[in-house]
Amino acid sequence: MATLAANVLTLADWAKRLDPEGKVPMIVELLSQTNEILADMLYAEGNLPTGHQTSVRTGLPTVVWRLLNNGVAPSKSTTAQITEAVGMLEAWSEVDKDLAELNGNVKAFRRSEAEAFIEAMNQEMASTLFYGNGSTAPEEYTGLAPRYSDLSAANAQNILSAGGSGSDNTSIWLVMWGANTCFGVFPKGSKAGLIHEDYGEVTVETTAGIAGNRMRAYQERWQWKTGLALKDWRYVVRIPNIDISDLLALSTTQATTAATFLPKLMSRAIDRMPSLGMGRMAFYANRTVMSNLRVAAMEKTSSVLAIQPGLRQFGDTIQGGLSVMGVPVRTCDALLETESVVS
Repeated sequence: MATLAANVLTLADWAKRLDPEGKVPMIVELLSQTNEILADMLYAEGNLPTGHQTSVRTGLPTVVWRLLNNGVAPSKSTTAQITEAVGMLEAWSEVDKDLAELNGNVKAFRRSEAEAFIEAMNQEMASTLFYGNGSTAPEEYTGLAPRYSDLSAANAQNILSAGGSGSDNTSIWLVMWGANTCFGVFPKGSKAGLIHEDYGEVTVETTAGIAGNRMRAYQERWQWKTGLALKDWRYVVRIPNIDISDLLALSTTQATTAATFLPKLMSRAIDRMPSLGMGRMAFYANRTVMSNLRVAAMEKTSSVLAIQPGLRQFGDTIQGGLSVMGVPVRTCDALLETESVVS
């Protein structure tokens, strides 16, 4: 007996999407995430068809104090070119025409499926923005974590360890978005953001039942071409090694983390920024850390941490208005609680 492929919508799937009156209901997206970094991230068109190339200063010229009648040797600065690659995130949807038309509400049915695809694209993009590694997965672009993962690296001054251990760690990130600091890129001559193409009703080959059979289906494609350009590494700071189990239990070294330790590290992260006027700045943390920070702010154990209900960032009012030294703290569910220790 032939079995249906797992990626094909079935009648059972259809039935789950109908309310008692046979209409397509509003689906409760239990799998949805909040990744506010995607709304904050600034984008620019790359200068390459496959990414973006930047030039950075790697050395300054030599200057000396000169005596009369003594010459000075010529010198020069040095630069290096860095090429940031982009990746193509893509997904296809094919829904049996007769299945979609069962109750005559094709648009509502297709819209409910499209929302799931968009959410999946957003989650994967947010995850890659932090953890993507083009060295081990060449189809991806390199995110932030692989760039700030070594306490002995040249950029170690922007890695402020919270001292956690084990395998249940997470990080807080401070990012200054700007044209000369850190920004998203899309390939030269292409479109920015999520692209949706609706091909309408087409003939497709089936994978369920007998492979190679034909059927009429509604076909759609989603594509997102993007990468991350870190033009100046000094404008991103990572606070890794936040031990989740200790944080929740308020035990060992994390006993005062939420109240004082993390806000102090976050304040120090702001001080790592060479200039506060180079762009738009925000902290990013997952819900566990956000919850602990918010409780600490309510207890007012540290004046550096505050809740400002009317706080605005990038033109939008931030719900809850959590901030550190006036810098908003944004929720990112993509930040894992299973990070390895950064050492």
